[in-house]
Amino acid sequence: METENQNQVPEEAGMQQEQELAAAQQKNYLPLSIVCAAVILGGAWVYTTGLRPGDEGGSLEFAEDEGDAAGLEVAVLPASAKLPATWGDLGKRMVEAGVIDKAKFEELYASRGGLSAEDSKLLSGEGNGKLTITRENSGLLLNLLWALGLGNKNEILEKGPMSDASYGGAGNFASTGGWTVSKGDAMDHYSKYEFMKLTTEQQKKVENVSKGIYRPCCGNSTYFPDCNHGMAMLGLLELMASQGASEDEMYKAALKVNAYWFPDTYLAIAKYFENRGKSWSKVDPKEALGNGFSSSAGYRKVLQEVTPPARQGGGGCGV
Repeated sequence: METENQNQVPEEAGMQQEQELAAAQQKNYLPLSIVCAAVILGGAWVYTTGLRPGDEGGSLEFAEDEGDAAGLEVAVLPASAKLPATWGDLGKRMVEAGVIDKAKFEELYASRGGLSAEDSKLLSGEGNGKLTITRENSGLLLNLLWALGLGNKNEILEKGPMSDASYGGAGNFASTGGWTVSKGDAMDHYSKYEFMKLTTEQQKKVENVSKGIYRPCCGNSTYFPDCNHGMAMLGLLELMASQGASEDEMYKAALKVNAYWFPDTYLAIAKYFENRGKSWSKVDPKEALGNGFSSSAGYRKVLQEVTPPARQGGGGCGV
């Protein structure tokens, strides 16, 4: 896995350090991931972080300067962001396969005001164009991409950390045990369907990029998708790679998406860079998404210097 390393070290030593760090993080954060599985869905709402539909909530402001905070929020969380990924009929195919039980899914959202016509089309329609993420639909996209990452056949699920016998099997994680809106058990659908069939080169892209994208809720990279955010990001990476996106494009899109899923986290990270004279638009997505900033440990480092926004809006994987 890639880490943010400021020291000059021999390549072999650097690789060993990365492997040791990855192993330590996987073991350290596993219990949290399993606990989260019990509360992610909880009969209420699958998506548990970020801004919810109808939740205007005002500006996520830093206490020191309201004007600067507003500008930072626009940069990090624009009204919408188009992603290099065409959805097509993937929702419908996942419903037909049973990865998503349409009745359960719609019932879940009924308590939140129901799905809009556009949302329903993503769930079970055809001819959907490129995905656009907004503050309002970020939760829905998380859930749809979660299902995609879970159900699409991929070596990362079959041969990566998820399948490590020392963890007791892939079914013990939040990303699997927490997915309760399928037909039957979630593991009945785990890495089962070829919703997208990646070429060798595309698979390599997904593996490379997935090892460089971390998340602050669990601290693991997307290569170890043990929670809902990780599994959803894996699904998005597979979708983008299958449609010809470059690694740079995948990193850029991933940073946009993570910002919507963890708004407070990335506003704080953006403030950290701003304090060093670097605007958010100039930040390297690969750096921001790396272990040094986007892992739980990396974010704690940021919080040593930056006070997070006044209104906490998410970042965990529980209800």
